[in-house]
Parts: sequence; structure tokens; C-alpha cells
Amino acid sequence: MKVLVTGGGGFIGSHVCEYYARRHHQVIALDNLSRFKLLKKSSANALYNWNHLSKLGVIRRVRMNIGDFSALRKIMSGVNLVVHTAAQTAVTMSVLDPLTDFKSNAIGTLNLLEAARQQKKPPVVVVCSTNKVYGENVNQVRIRELKTRYVFQKAYRLGIAEDFGVDLCEHTPYGCSKLSADLYAQDYARLYGVKTGVFRMSCIYGTRQFGVEDQGWIAWFVIAAVTKKPVTIFGDGKQVRDVLWVDDLIRAFDAFYGSHEKHTVLNMGGGVRNTLSLLELVSFLKERGFSLKTRFAPWRSSDQKVYISNIRKAKRVLAWEPQTSPGEGVSRLVEWCVQNKNLFL
Repeated sequence: MKVLVTGGGGFIGSHVCEYYARRHHQVIALDNLSRFKLLKKSSANALYNWNHLSKLGVIRRVRMNIGDFSALRKIMSGVNLVVHTAAQTAVTMSVLDPLTDFKSNAIGTLNLLEAARQQKKPPVVVVCSTNKVYGENVNQVRIRELKTRYVFQKAYRLGIAEDFGVDLCEHTPYGCSKLSADLYAQDYARLYGVKTGVFRMSCIYGTRQFGVEDQGWIAWFVIAAVTKKPVTIFGDGKQVRDVLWVDDLIRAFDAFYGSHEKHTVLNMGGGVRNTLSLLELVSFLKERGFSLKTRFAPWRSSDQKVYISNIRKAKRVLAWEPQTSPGEGVSRLVEWCVQNKNLFL
């Protein structure tokens, strides 16, 4: 089949490209290579994943902005599956520049959906949404404080399900733009019949992830540990996320493509069995010989103390479940960062 991956030069996008290329499908990676410029970080490793794709030899790489509707509609011709990972990904950046955030996340996704609708045979569209669509409502769930983490009360012991409220709460511009994209994807399925899968993702991590303080916290902590850089923990470090290894995520995407579902919204993460707090990750790294330098700072606005995806629907609908434990995944990431230490210096 023919697969188009927007944001193909990014962390998740490049893994999606590689997954389908290694299975001998025709893959187009589309990216404007703007992430590090938007985050105002060093661009020294901005092309790493983009160049990695060139080594596979069978992936067509196109440098393009999804805001170019005519070009997007043209390149989508004959495509069977679109995996839409292109986005502005940092909450902090969205607060500093909400207009750019909205253009990338909301308008960019609308362009993509409309380009898909206008094809003779619309492709299946996978949209990468986020747990941030639930906003501050998550912090209304009662929690208990333990030694190294916060935990949800019993009513939410399996995590946040897809019917959890998104209204009447603070979201941040990032949450607003991603929720807009999320809702448009749902409507394009219902109104126009485009098969769309909306994946509201929690913490996705893996190799070739260039985490920074603003986004990709597991990778950022591991990189800092390997390179002996200091890390700032905002709050007390007991905040918890469910974590999902990137290969497990892509298996879920592929399962949706092959399913009979015409449209679905899925909370996507490691679920209640695959969780980490910041303090627990620091301890895990110290146990493996990495002395992570940490300092504490006040809580950041809109930070969720606990977010865990309830993945029962994903298990049922996709016949899928995570296969990589946090211990195994973080160990793999540490090994990759050690082997590629020069990328982070």
C-alpha cells in the first residue's frame, strides 16, 4: 500500500515511516523540518531522523508545509493511509506563540482532512491527538499522595476514559489547538465518511527522540543523565504518566488501519500497568549508575499531577495491548543515548 506520514522527520513520524518501509510498502515522508526552530533549540540534531530515513533507501522524502493545501492534495493522490504526526508539540511554545501553534495544529489538520476528503478514494487517516484535550478537568479527579507518586482515587483506578469531560476548563493554547483538530477529525468521519482514528496520546517514548525540557520528558531525563546536564523538576516530582514505547504505538495505528472500525477515538498510552513518576525515573537511572543532577522549581501552569490512559477500549477495538514495560523501554533508550552521546553534546 501507499503510506503518507506527515511530520515524517520527527520522532514518532520517522518510526512510522521505518515500520511501513521495512514491510515493503511505498512510503512518503513529509516534513517542513521546523520543530527545533519553533522550540528555539539547537538545530544540530534536527536532521538526524530525516537523514536516517534516507539510509533506508525506499522512502520518498518531501520537504513541505501542510499549510500548502494544493501541494498536499496532490501528494495524497493514491495514498491508502495517512498517519498525521506533524504538529507543534510543546505546551510552553503554545503559550509564547499561540498563533503559530493554532496554524500548525488546527489549520494544518483541517487542510489534511480536506485534502483526504477530496481524493477519489479517501485514505484512512490516523490523527495524533493528546491527553491535553482533557485540560484541567483531570486535576479535579481526587488523588492520594504516596512516597514517590500520586495515584488516582479508586473510581479512576484504570485511568481516564474517552468519555471524560473536555469542557469548561483550562486547556492552554496547545490543548485548544489539538482539541480543535481532534473534533474536526471526528466530524470528517461522521459527515463525509473519511475513516479516521483519533489517538489521544499520553507519554510516548523511544529511540531517536530528542527530548527537551518542554516536551519528551523521559528522553530529556535520560539525555541529561548520560551527558551530565542538570534537570529542573517542576513541582515535587511525584506527578505520574502512563508511558508507551513507540513501537507499541505504531502497532496500534496499524491495527486501526486493518480494523473494521469506520471511526474511533482512543486514549492511547501504556495504561495503568505501565506508569512512571519523575522521581521514579530519577531513581531508575541512579540504580543504573547515572547520577542525575536535579533542582526543583514551582509547579507549571496546567500541569496534570496524574494522567493515566484507560486503554480498555483500545484493547477491545484493536485487539492490541502494550508489550514493552517501562523498565525494558527506558533501558533501551539509555543504551541508544549512550551509543549516540555525541548527538547531545
